[in-house]
Amino acid sequence: MEFHSEDDIFSGRRAAKPLKVIVVGAGIGGLAVGLGMRRTGHEVIILEKVEQITEVGAGIQVAPNAARILRRFGVLEEVMGHACVLERNSLRRYDSDHELGSISLSHVQKEYNAPIAVIHRADLQDILLRAFRKCGGMLLTNHKVLEVNSDFEPQVLVDHEGAQMWFGGDVIIAADGMNSTIRRQIAAACHHDDRLTPTGAIAYRILLPRELVQNDDRISTLFEENMGLRYMGPGGHIMAYPLRNNSVYNVVLLRSNDSSSILGPDACDEPKLSWTRRGSKDEMRQFFSRWSSVVQGLIDNAAESEILETPMHDLPPLPCWVKGRVALTGDSCHLMLPFVAQGAANAIEDAGTLTTAFTCTDDVELALKVYEAVRKDRGEKIQASATATGKNLHLPDGEEQRERDRAIMAASRGDGQNPDRWNDRGWNQFMWGVDVMRETIENWQELAATAMRDHRSHL
Repeated sequence: MEFHSEDDIFSGRRAAKPLKVIVVGAGIGGLAVGLGMRRTGHEVIILEKVEQITEVGAGIQVAPNAARILRRFGVLEEVMGHACVLERNSLRRYDSDHELGSISLSHVQKEYNAPIAVIHRADLQDILLRAFRKCGGMLLTNHKVLEVNSDFEPQVLVDHEGAQMWFGGDVIIAADGMNSTIRRQIAAACHHDDRLTPTGAIAYRILLPRELVQNDDRISTLFEENMGLRYMGPGGHIMAYPLRNNSVYNVVLLRSNDSSSILGPDACDEPKLSWTRRGSKDEMRQFFSRWSSVVQGLIDNAAESEILETPMHDLPPLPCWVKGRVALTGDSCHLMLPFVAQGAANAIEDAGTLTTAFTCTDDVELALKVYEAVRKDRGEKIQASATATGKNLHLPDGEEQRERDRAIMAASRGDGQNPDRWNDRGWNQFMWGVDVMRETIENWQELAATAMRDHRSHL
C-alpha cells in the first residue's frame, strides 16, 4: 500500500520528556493511546479490569482518519492484512433489493492518502495489543480502577483480587468506556449532571461464515464484492459487509424499541453494555418481517447462539475532557451511535493527538489542554452527526422518507448533499480528511497560546 511522502510529518518525533503514563482500559482506544505513547518513548502501564482479553464484537470500519494514525504507529500494514478495502456502498430501501444509490469509494485512497477498510474488532484489538507489548508496554489485567485522585493528580485507586492499591504516574488517560468512573468524577467536578440515557434502539450483530451460506443464492453472492450494503426502513436499518478476506459476512441490524429501556427501570443508574449478551432471532424476524429477500436470508442463516445484542445509549457532551493531569478519551468522552462508523476512528484520533502533543511539550497540563482543543469540538460534531444520521435512516414511510430517497439518488449522481452523512462527500471530507496529528504539529504555537490564555482565565 502506497502513501504520499507528506504523510511522514510524524516520522522521527519523540517524547519531549519521557513520562510515566497510566492508561485505564485496554480496548481499541486505550491500546492505541498506549502504543502511540510507548513508541515515542514514554513508560506506559495499561490497567484493565477484565482478567483475560478475549475475542468480542464483530466488524468495525477503519476510516482514513484512523488509518493514517495506525500507519504512523507502525501497524497499518498488518491491519490491512486482516482487513477488506471497501470499493462501494449500496444504499437500498428496506422492502426491495433495488438500489437507491451506489456510492463509489474508489477515490478514497488517492484523495485521503489512506484506505477505507473494514476489520473484525478482535483482529484490530489483537494487533494493537501485540504491538504494544512488543515495544515494551505493560498491561495489567484484573486491575479495576475505582477512582482517580480527588484533586486530579495522576493517581488511581485500583482493586486487584480484592486488594486495593494506588498507582501513580505523570499523567492519567481514561479510556474506560461509557461507564467510566473517571468521567463521572470529572463531570461532578464540572457541576455537570451526567447521565447515560437509553436511546430506545437495539443493535444486533451477526457473522455468517461463507461455507455455511454457499447454497443460499440470496447471500452467497455478497461475498464476491467488497461492498458495503445499507438498507433503510421505518424504525431500523442494516449495514453489512465482508470480513477476514471475504470468508465471513458481518451484519449489523438496528431497530427502534418502544420501551424506555430494555434493561429495566434502573438502567440509567448503572447501565451495562456487553457484546456477550445474546440476542433473539425471533425478535429480529418479527421486526424485519417486511424487509427484502436478502435481509430475510441474512436473518435465516444466523445461528441463534451467535447473535449479539446491544442496547444503544447516549452520553451528552461534557463541559470539559481534562482536569489537572487527567484526560478522557474514546467513549468516555464522545460515545457515538454507530451510524457514521466513527467510534473507533475517533478514539484513535484521540490517541494520535495525545501522542503528538507530548512530542511538542513536556508540560503535562498544557499537552492535555491542547489535546482537548484539537479534539473536543470535532469529536462532538461527529458524535452529533451520528445521531442525526440515525434519524434520517429510520424515517417512517411518507413524504419525508420520499424526499430523503430523492436526495440519496441525486447525491449518487453527484448532485447535492446525501442525508446519509456517512455517504456524503462533503461530510466525508470533514470526517476523513482532517489530520489531527498534522494539525497539532503545524498549529502548535497558536494552540498552546490559546490553551494558556484559557487556563489563566479560569484561575
